[in-house]
Amino acid sequence: MDAEASAPKPMWVLALIGLAAFPVSATLYAYGPPGWSEHALSVLLAWSAIMLGFLGGIRWGLESSREQPRWSRLAGSIISPIAGFALLVARGDIPTSWIITGLMAAFIIQWLFDHSAPDVPTRYPRLMTVLTLGAAVSLAMALEQAMAL
Repeated sequence: MDAEASAPKPMWVLALIGLAAFPVSATLYAYGPPGWSEHALSVLLAWSAIMLGFLGGIRWGLESSREQPRWSRLAGSIISPIAGFALLVARGDIPTSWIITGLMAAFIIQWLFDHSAPDVPTRYPRLMTVLTLGAAVSLAMALEQAMAL
């Protein structure tokens, strides 16, 4: 990795700490003690919505720091937080498998949005790829469990 495209180690450490809730909660939901399953799913869904809001906030911050922020990029940055919130609120009204699928889709769409964004630090796409992959794989594990129930 070249230094310019690599995020500083403290950034990676903090990002991976934030990512840890995904595999931990997904594993407990899918394979943990039955009494923990529902709570682990709640943690996974809530953390997904929170992280989608966080990612949207990053995009908002990057765009709003420009001298002439582009309204379309600002508007696009609020889509994933709204989607995460809407899916979280819909819990109980639509099947869990649809909520998990929607969250996975929101992370992937956010990743596509981030990778098409002009004027971002070179380290940003690589960092977002690792974090999106961790979230998506964890959600896929939970989706498999939700579909089996």
